[in-house]
Amino acid sequence: MQARSALFDLYGDHLRGRGGPVPVAALVRLLGRLDIAAPAVRTAVSRMVRQGWLTPAGTDLGPGYALTERARARLDEAAVRIYRHQPLPDWDGRWSLALLSHSPDRVKRERVQRGMEYLGYRQLHPDNWIAPRHSAELTAVAAAEGLSVTHFRAEYDGDVGGLVERLWHPGDLAAAYSRWLVDAHAIVAAEGDDVTDDGAFAIRSRLLHEWRKFLFTDPGLPRCLLPTQWPGDAAAAYFDEQTARLAPGATRFVDACLAGPHITGRQP
Repeated sequence: MQARSALFDLYGDHLRGRGGPVPVAALVRLLGRLDIAAPAVRTAVSRMVRQGWLTPAGTDLGPGYALTERARARLDEAAVRIYRHQPLPDWDGRWSLALLSHSPDRVKRERVQRGMEYLGYRQLHPDNWIAPRHSAELTAVAAAEGLSVTHFRAEYDGDVGGLVERLWHPGDLAAAYSRWLVDAHAIVAAEGDDVTDDGAFAIRSRLLHEWRKFLFTDPGLPRCLLPTQWPGDAAAAYFDEQTARLAPGATRFVDACLAGPHITGRQP
């Protein structure tokens, strides 16, 4: 588990809703339970500051970091997708087409690609992107790289199934959900039945870390475009069941780590 990804998970799952800055010492303690060393945490924090996700801020317990508005908006949107708080609207058969201005900078194009794929878009042609639904973050992703975007909604005059297969590979996505479910059962079983608070935090964090990867591969394709007996349903049900079961203990552990440096080791 990379420190930067773990920090995004931590802020999104536990810290975003609390408001205010978080002491860096607490971040180190929390990610230490996930076997992430302090130097890696501090390096990841510095990188996220440079990228505009975190901003330095003082706390009663020393230096800390708060989410920027950009980060808060991204994590709010991610939470909706991760926990499916809002059902996806019925698909009207139209696609979101985004035409971005071209950048000659390869590194910038790669960042744009990661950002667009996170939003569910796939590249039809250079600088031309398509998704089953429009994303409210589309303009922000382009603007972050100094690019402009022209957006259309349109029907596809062709083999829709072939388009979906070529760009989103639903068979591979189905297999990924099936693998996630097997791995998730193993992660939960490894901790045993008598789960401590820090154990609940660790399990929930690892489940979330792996589940969050689907944000980059699954745009929420309309059910009419998916294979029957979609394994994502069983995976989502298990994710919801386990994260809800583990939430109280995980929250207690986070509270304890935020309270001060006296909290160490496994919590009952």
